Amino acid sequence: MLNKKIEKILNEQIEKEGYSSNLYLAMASWAEKEGYAGIAQWLYAQADEERMHMLKFVTFINERGGHSIVPAFQKPPVKFEGIKKMFEQVMEHEHYITKSINDIVALVIKENDFATHNWIQWFVTEQMEEESNVQSILDKLNLLGDKNLYLFDRDIMSLRTAE
Repeated sequence: MLNKKIEKILNEQIEKEGYSSNLYLAMASWAEKEGYAGIAQWLYAQADEERMHMLKFVTFINERGGHSIVPAFQKPPVKFEGIKKMFEQVMEHEHYITKSINDIVALVIKENDFATHNWIQWFVTEQMEEESNVQSILDKLNLLGDKNLYLFDRDIMSLRTAE
């Protein structure tokens, strides 16, 4: 049975994961409209992945005797200043999510909730992978500069790690 503090922080994470999905969906829509079909495809896949993360929290809370709450989500931006800047925003957002997951880990350790601690480790590993993937994209964008993104757009899906 989840204690109320842990149930609360896990429910807060549902909102963060849902917003992540909507943020990446908004980025994908913008990229697609700007003619970056490959980047859009990468971001659509990220949006789906974040939704799956949200569902993992929903299911876990309910399976552990809590009550998951699906909140309203803040509207993400609809315009972005360019591909590199957008991926810098992706990295900033992933750092935010990593901090949030770390806050959950700290609380479950403090509360001696070993079942949740064991479960949340999947997300700890996932965040390390997410940050590494985005850093790889930023490294390539830094090499390319702001021009000649055709090949990058074509090949970006090869930078995704298999789930």
